[in-house]
Amino acid sequence: MFKGFSHSVMGASHEKRNLVCQDASAYKVGNGFAVAVVADGHGSKKHFRSNIGSKSAVEATLETIERFYSDPDEFDKNFPKNNKSIISNIQKQIISAWNVKVQQHLKNNPVTAEEKKPFTKEEFENIPEESYYGTTLVAAVAGRGYTFGFQIGDGSLVAVFEDGETSMLMDYEESNPANITSSMCNANAASMFDCFYVETKPLLALFVSTDGLYTSFGSENDFLDYHTIIASQLTDPAKFEAAVIANMKKRSHYGTEDDISISCVYDSDLVKEKINVLRAKVAENKQKAADRKARLLNK
Repeated sequence: MFKGFSHSVMGASHEKRNLVCQDASAYKVGNGFAVAVVADGHGSKKHFRSNIGSKSAVEATLETIERFYSDPDEFDKNFPKNNKSIISNIQKQIISAWNVKVQQHLKNNPVTAEEKKPFTKEEFENIPEESYYGTTLVAAVAGRGYTFGFQIGDGSLVAVFEDGETSMLMDYEESNPANITSSMCNANAASMFDCFYVETKPLLALFVSTDGLYTSFGSENDFLDYHTIIASQLTDPAKFEAAVIANMKKRSHYGTEDDISISCVYDSDLVKEKINVLRAKVAENKQKAADRKARLLNK
């Protein structure tokens, strides 16, 4: 049985500048699928409504995935042999739904004089309307015997398997200046997604997070080990949620000072069954981390 969790926290740098949190996160467990999604609004000058853009991206993703799974048996019948074209279609429909949402928001909330204030008249007129809402997006879907996901822009996706192994199923994309990064607001956004599809060994959990989490770690090994640790806490959801939120707040204030979002879906029955495997993996990773540190100190 899949369950889920999601949360977003504001970074210290945004608090200092009196900005809103520009991240959004959510999850959904549906009939035949479970999806985790996060989005990170760019927050730079011309993306002055990116907090709305990230929320709209998350909503568009959940709605689109649920619509594709309206008949889960039919979806599962077609998806394995046509996964590339179906994922591409999902991405296009998410972009389309996002554009509808942000245009509706703009129609209901015209740009104010205060929002135009940082720009000259010419500068403002040269900004495409969708750029006001620019955001990244990362989503992961657990199906029946397979996993797929996609992202546009930076962020991370981590799978934890029944043997305690973790894997980033897509390469981490380094952040670029917001005016050139892959973004939902780009005219060719549908062609800028990275994606994957795998027929998986039993999956314990899928985690997606915005770049504020990844960049708060010293290495990819530490980042992956963190996911093994938090996966081992999923047998007690209340304790897990409190611990993860506290850790996110700490990292957002004493790490990169960026907003941080995380969302996950997990097989609660399999987590309970494999809890000793996870705990053993946590101990193994801790020893490996100590060995890596010792080797560095002895160089």
